[in-house]
Amino acid sequence: MGKGPLAGVRVIELAGIGPGPFAAMLLADLGAEVIRVDRASDVSRIRSASTDFTNRGKRSIGVDLKSEKGKEVVLRLVEQADVLLEGFRPGVTERLGLGPEQCLERNPKLVYGRMTGWGQEGQLSRSAGHDIGYIAITGALHAIGRAGGPPQVPINLLGDFAGGSMYLVVGVLAALLEAKTSRRGQVVDAAIVDGTSHLSTFIHGFLAGGMWQDERGVNMLDTGAPWYDVYETADGKHMAVGAIEPQFYAEFLRILGLEGSETLPAQHDRSGWPELRERFATAFKAKSRDEWAAIFLPSDACVAPVLSLEEAAEHPFNTEREVFIERGGHVQPAPAPRFSRSKPQVGGLPALPGQHTHEVLTDLSFGDIDELLAAGVIAQA
Repeated sequence: MGKGPLAGVRVIELAGIGPGPFAAMLLADLGAEVIRVDRASDVSRIRSASTDFTNRGKRSIGVDLKSEKGKEVVLRLVEQADVLLEGFRPGVTERLGLGPEQCLERNPKLVYGRMTGWGQEGQLSRSAGHDIGYIAITGALHAIGRAGGPPQVPINLLGDFAGGSMYLVVGVLAALLEAKTSRRGQVVDAAIVDGTSHLSTFIHGFLAGGMWQDERGVNMLDTGAPWYDVYETADGKHMAVGAIEPQFYAEFLRILGLEGSETLPAQHDRSGWPELRERFATAFKAKSRDEWAAIFLPSDACVAPVLSLEEAAEHPFNTEREVFIERGGHVQPAPAPRFSRSKPQVGGLPALPGQHTHEVLTDLSFGDIDELLAAGVIAQA
């Protein structure tokens, strides 16, 4: 448990995968006490030190959710919690007896956060899905890629974590703030399709204003413009260019060695974009990525080297700012954002299923821990 701005907030996380655990990790990063409820059957599995970083900063208890006594254990946790997070298909927690109605009856001030792909209602709500399908149906996937090519999959950062986890966290924090005055909890329905669609608001604004074409690779920010793209260097690596504003574009041309060229097309002359792209590509092929990085950084040209995941953790800027941290011999992203007084902390290895069952229930004054263990209702790793 950290000492961040959410210190004193207790979160119950019903174990799942993907965006739900990440949202709970973010709350833990910010100082909340997160108790992850894992399946009792997962506790018996032999595991080495976990590298599931989304379980960092949490404590885990093992509970048999299909038993009446297991359900009662979770409801007793709910009575002492501020937030519950779940990421099952609609109707699953209700069937378990742990739906919003049952939990809010035990704790009227509880914020009940629900994470799904399609939402709690609608014709797709009970269908299986993954990030790629969610961002496809919102139009976001269609917009990503080069002209004449297929849509490019941005791994699962855009849907699961940006459109899903982050919106769940925002909703939970908003509901917690509202509960301070209303003294009432509520349900937060965070759907990846909703969040991903909301993320594209500015693009819809451009589209409505005639400043965006509804096709790939022909717009300013989708590799259509030659001054917002990536270029291969002499060693087969890449530099990223985002020189949009005229003063930054001028600095980009100067450093690249093209300043003052009378034959160079104007920046916003679309008919000249193919020539600009060719000139830029030729220039970048003259040096290696790291040579160009040393030339461009720092500057106002808005150019940066494209680093691999492992390279990013070792880049001087990232190490100076401590963008990444090392825990248990593994490098991982540091908590974000940062605060002037309440500094989030990450300590130790990610929680393993059932690792803290006895500890957590003791802290919460459960007097029947031994009986629950003996009956198999709970499990200790």
